[in-house]
This record gives sequence, structure tokens and C-alpha cells, in this order.
Amino acid sequence: MRLRGVAHAAIDISDGLSGDLQHILDRSQVGASLQVDALPAGPILSRQPQALRRRFSLAGGDDYELCFTAAPERRHEVLAAASGAAVSVTRIGRIEAAPGLRLLDDSGLPLDINVTSFDHFSSP
Repeated sequence: MRLRGVAHAAIDISDGLSGDLQHILDRSQVGASLQVDALPAGPILSRQPQALRRRFSLAGGDDYELCFTAAPERRHEVLAAASGAAVSVTRIGRIEAAPGLRLLDDSGLPLDINVTSFDHFSSP
């Protein structure tokens, strides 16, 4: 199976998903709708209250995972590559033409969550 060209963009989310995804959006001059309740959570975080789980899933760092974009019609290839590498992948949203990051709950309703990711260039 040829996998070259399946992903359009990718970034590690070690500084927090919301901020690192914003780098992709800014560079690509697009926006995204993110299904916050679809974000994977480890065993400890999954037992926490929903509000805390959402905040940590969006802004928590040091995850050392990748966020990548791929066209919907390449889904089968993404899943096959993940299976071949014995890693899990989760669809967490979609790229859209309108700029900005829209955070949605599991019903598709907008969430009002203000989170910031780690910024290497800010002053302490």
C-alpha cells in the first residue's frame, strides 16, 4: 500500500492540542470544528469530571502524539496505516474554509471553553 501523500499536515501536540492545531490552521489559512468529547483520554483522565477532562484534553501538554489532517476519502488508508503500525487513530473533527477553531460537544453544540497551550516565547 502506498501511503505517501495521505496526510496533508501533521504536528506533534506536546504543547497542547488546541494551540498546536492552531499552528496548522494558521499556516494553512483554514479553520476547524473539533469534537472535544471525541478526544482520547487515558484511564485516569477519563474518570475525571467532564469539564476537567475537556480542558486537559485541549490544553494539556507532553502528550507526544500527532495531530494530522487527511481527506475524508483517504480514511481507509489512514486506518490501514494505523493498523499496520499497531497504533490507534481517532477522528476528532474536520477542516473547514472558515478561519478559527470551533469547539463542539458530542451533540455538535458549541462549547465556550477558553484554553491556552504552552507558549515557548511568552514571559513567565
